[in-house]
Amino acid sequence: MPHWTYDDIPDQRGRTAIVTGANSGLGVETARALAGKGARVVLACRDRGRGEAAAEVIRARHPRSEVHCRPLDLADLDSVTAFATAYRAEHDRLDLLVNNAGVLYPPLRRTRQGFELQFGTNYLGHFALTGRLLPLLLATEQARIVNVASNAHRTGRIDLDDLNWQRRRYARFAAYGQSKLAMLLFTLELHRRLTGAGTSLRVTAAHPGWTYTGPSQGRDRLVTIVNGIGRYLAMPLSEGALPILRAATDPDAEGGSYWGPAHRAENVGPPVPATRSARAVDVEVAQQLWAQSERLTGVPIDLPPVDATTS
Repeated sequence: MPHWTYDDIPDQRGRTAIVTGANSGLGVETARALAGKGARVVLACRDRGRGEAAAEVIRARHPRSEVHCRPLDLADLDSVTAFATAYRAEHDRLDLLVNNAGVLYPPLRRTRQGFELQFGTNYLGHFALTGRLLPLLLATEQARIVNVASNAHRTGRIDLDDLNWQRRRYARFAAYGQSKLAMLLFTLELHRRLTGAGTSLRVTAAHPGWTYTGPSQGRDRLVTIVNGIGRYLAMPLSEGALPILRAATDPDAEGGSYWGPAHRAENVGPPVPATRSARAVDVEVAQQLWAQSERLTGVPIDLPPVDATTS
């Protein structure tokens, strides 16, 4: 069977997409591909200058594309609210939300609202953004949400009593794993609720395997070594973005599905259905995390819960 490639992305004309963290790395590569297929793309970026520069690069490559940059700092829930409010005032539809932005292995730092930076940015910010944009997504026929996860979710554990690393000794790799596990649990519970509500909105997830996206934050020796090796052995961005693009555009990508590279423990290769850890399919933990996320962000998501015994 032929490998799924950029050429398999359906025509995106008439569709509007938001890609978070689209000023660099996987975000800008995803945005570029969508724009190249005709989508109107909003680059949601913390750094407005870098976002505008990325938009110019995309427009130069695809002169007929419609690409805009809007400020969004996922480490600040006020910024999330402002972004969503502005978007809803300017647009009457949202076909695709790609929750991509993230921070990777920083020293212990906290968001404006006091959350551990990786959990707050990679997960809680996206939970709040999805909640704020959900009415528009639900109103757009056949809309889709893509949550970008990671193979690192396998190392993650959800400590519901200490999500923000206030009691535990901080471990940057474990904190990253927790944030990406949270994204998969969010995908699980959101899919269950969307299915229960009978909506056409689908949520999928994807991970890029081992893709070189540039230097990670942090100065320790292990991070430096991983970055050095990754420059030569990891997939380029053009290949690493394909699981995200397939999750976002393949008509056969079902709600709740998870996509990643095919080979070498899902680290490299063409995009195929991916596997997830047992912790990533724990419905009870997903429900508890959802409830805590609503409380922490102050963003209730108006979808009725589904009994934990319902698949």
